[in-house]
Amino acid sequence: MKTGASGFSPGIRRFDIERVAALGKHEVNDAVAAEEPLEIRLAYSRPDGGRAEQSISVTMRTPGNDEELAAGFLFTEGIVAAAKDIRFVGPCGPPAANGLINVVRVELADDVGVDLKRLERHFYTSSSCGVCGKSSLDAVAVQGRYDIESAAMRCSAERLGRLPDALRTGQATFAATGGLHASGLFDERCEVSVTKEDVGRHNALDKLIGNALMDDRIPLSRFGVVVSGRASFELLQKAMMAGIPMLAAVGAPSSLAIELAQRFGITLIGFLKPEQFNIYSRPDRVV
Repeated sequence: MKTGASGFSPGIRRFDIERVAALGKHEVNDAVAAEEPLEIRLAYSRPDGGRAEQSISVTMRTPGNDEELAAGFLFTEGIVAAAKDIRFVGPCGPPAANGLINVVRVELADDVGVDLKRLERHFYTSSSCGVCGKSSLDAVAVQGRYDIESAAMRCSAERLGRLPDALRTGQATFAATGGLHASGLFDERCEVSVTKEDVGRHNALDKLIGNALMDDRIPLSRFGVVVSGRASFELLQKAMMAGIPMLAAVGAPSSLAIELAQRFGITLIGFLKPEQFNIYSRPDRVV
């Protein structure tokens, strides 16, 4: 897979504000997490042998790692299955007024068929979609590629408790702004090797999975993911698509996230703290 020049811009904006504190009100220059739209365009082969290009998604993200975000999104949505499916990914078009290029073009290999209906995801696009949890779980089961149930991943409880601090260490933009989610990839020693940040928790995980995809390291059957916020159904779905057998969240899980984890053999940890956490499924992987 080739990538274009990323035109990377730090995900930080600065604003002059007035801060109120015990000593009164004063002007400061404040660092804020950047939020910008990213359009993902897909170029692919049509059944008649021609080529087509279509805008398939617009997501609000923190600029940076846009190629990884696009690749991870396509992978976790089931559009691509491996790094070889992507011929090229890179920024597309002229920069916006602020200098950012907010469009990424992903060119698929000629032999990759595209089912754009996968992107509709009408069965769990929001918490008010009105579709039952069973339908959501069944849809994920159809997309799953890897046997997570038998993954040999194991971690000690003591080292798992260190993950929030390890994740925070890799959050450079959060340290400056206090306003970003993060996802970190950790091994059986609970050492975090890759950290990705974004205003959207699902984007942070897509960036992480996209990084692994572009390095041809999927499935991630010997790794876990630690996330800075709560554990949602969507995060569990993305982890399952990448073959990740353990997800640890600093916050709470949702009921459907727990059901997904229990059904597909993912170890789900919530309320992760140094001295205490909850295990909602597959506790045998915590030793």
